[in-house]
Amino acid sequence: MSNPFLKQVFNKDKTFRPKRKFEPGTQRFELHKKAQASLNAGLDLKLAVQLPAGEELNDWVAVHVVDFFNRVNLIYGTISDGCTERSCPIMSGGPKYEYRWQDENKFRRPTALSAPRYMDLLMDWIEVQINNEDVFPTNVGTPFPKNFLQVVKKILSRLFRVFVHVYIHHFDRIAQLGSEAHVNTCYKHFYYFVTEFGLIDTKELEPLKEMTARMCH
Repeated sequence: MSNPFLKQVFNKDKTFRPKRKFEPGTQRFELHKKAQASLNAGLDLKLAVQLPAGEELNDWVAVHVVDFFNRVNLIYGTISDGCTERSCPIMSGGPKYEYRWQDENKFRRPTALSAPRYMDLLMDWIEVQINNEDVFPTNVGTPFPKNFLQVVKKILSRLFRVFVHVYIHHFDRIAQLGSEAHVNTCYKHFYYFVTEFGLIDTKELEPLKEMTARMCH
């Protein structure tokens, strides 16, 4: 395993969260396989994200949200040793954008936090959502909640902020690991997906606008 990026990813000292997997035999598992097959076949990412004929939008979205969570989590994990309280005392995307944390528990008001603290809270918060059967039901036939896409928009907007922070503050580390191509592909996949289904407000995409224009248009 000569690729340093893969070494980082599989480094046993790194504490990655357990992956949320789809149970074999379920409709979601089949959709996940279909999505992966499109990517593996080298299908244009713009086409790969489109809803397959006869499939439910919520199912397709659920599969991708879990997949993006796993991927973004890994990307952040590889640079996390360089993202510290000292190097990143504020969760930001350059001088113009600062992200404050808010949740239903401890931080009821938007609160300025360091990037590593923000990332920890974010990953925990998403994990709770995607493992909550009332929000992401795993049994076929169990309906999604009425506010499902609302919840998803919040998850994806916050995951986008990880890309913003990584690209703006830690791209040298990504380059050092030789993993630009991998990270760029993940980003393009994410971007095409959220724009295909209108899952992120345009203003959230602003910090990476110029890079996205070069990479995705």
